[in-house]
Amino acid sequence: METNNLKGFPLIGDKLPEMAVQTTQGIKKLPRDYAGKWLVLFSHPADFTPVCTTEFVSFAKNYEKFQKLNAELLGLSIDQVYSHIKWIEWIENELKVEIPFPIIADDQGKIATQMGMLHPGGGTKTVRAVFIVDPESIIRLILFYPAELGRNMSEILRILEAFQVADKNNVAMPANWPNNELIKDRVIIPPPTDIKGARERKKQADCFDWWLCHKKV
Repeated sequence: METNNLKGFPLIGDKLPEMAVQTTQGIKKLPRDYAGKWLVLFSHPADFTPVCTTEFVSFAKNYEKFQKLNAELLGLSIDQVYSHIKWIEWIENELKVEIPFPIIADDQGKIATQMGMLHPGGGTKTVRAVFIVDPESIIRLILFYPAELGRNMSEILRILEAFQVADKNNVAMPANWPNNELIKDRVIIPPPTDIKGARERKKQADCFDWWLCHKKV
């Protein structure tokens, strides 16, 4: 059976590859410059395009919320740094929104290729990729969006908050957390791994069954 070959592309659980990148705020060294912080690395198809412009405005307007979660934003597209600068100026002058985060100028496409941001049939434009990298420089989540669909900032913020709650409390997060249809803002306790634990779990926690227990954090 034929399968897609993802070998060489960073995957969830891998460390973000080391690279020096040209950005609108100077050279950044990844992942070193973001050590100790969460990083949202996202690509967009091109500067001066309508959906991308709405995304950048939304990222900018939510920037303080990302910072409160100890997270930084880093954009990327296969455009020259001069194009990025001019686009930022246009957004600031015409839409009255300042873009506070840097944008990688990957005009040779090397970073996009390395990160799997170029998909077959997409030409030389990057897809709308999102990589969430934790303070230890480990890739925790990868999302891909098509060109015609803008991203939801509330969902990316929700993901960051959920990761931080899960890591701090050694729990899992239910669907639609913190508004889950079954347990609302409660979190899921990892299931026991032996018979004794399974028999005792329902006595120790709120459970639907021994393998589906939850608690408040």
